[in-house]
Amino acid sequence: MTRSLQGKKFAFLVAPEGVEQVELTELWKAILDAGGAPQLVSTAPGRISAFRHLDRADSFDVDAVVGEASAAGYDGLVLPGGVANPDFLRTRTDAVAFTKGFVDAGKPIAVICHGAWTLVEADAVRGRTLTSWPSLRTDIANAGGDWVDKAVVVCRAEPSTLVSSRRPRDLPAFCAQMVDTFAGDRNAVRPSAAG
Repeated sequence: MTRSLQGKKFAFLVAPEGVEQVELTELWKAILDAGGAPQLVSTAPGRISAFRHLDRADSFDVDAVVGEASAAGYDGLVLPGGVANPDFLRTRTDAVAFTKGFVDAGKPIAVICHGAWTLVEADAVRGRTLTSWPSLRTDIANAGGDWVDKAVVVCRAEPSTLVSSRRPRDLPAFCAQMVDTFAGDRNAVRPSAAG
């Protein structure tokens, strides 16, 4: 049973295009279903374009621009994947600084698939155990992280808790663990999560 996120607000950081749609929409739905308030944060106002792997999918309204937003306005951060999405974000100093703001403030972060590239760029994986899409293994290791091949990993290294997952197939377990972690239950680690 997942806990309530009532009264909590979460930033979904995405590029103007290239986010993997299912990783955006399923995580968004999990937060809404738990009573939380997700907000789409991007590097430009307007709409973002999601993808289903390499095919253009739906578009979504941006709620806030990263350069005008701050970690102080949110209870946690979600970093969906898609190859192009985090590859773009890691080249933007405002997006990297926004991400680092959550780490420095000790706020929880949920990341899936290629989304870990943004954490690597923010120097937020050093000394942490996490998972991702397998091709990021070397990048995470080179950045001082410990990569493991598990559906969901919860790392409680200070200053912030990090919940990570590998791929869309892991979304049911990842969504449940993300909500438990965002609800603030430091003892809730589901059987498929370790770290």
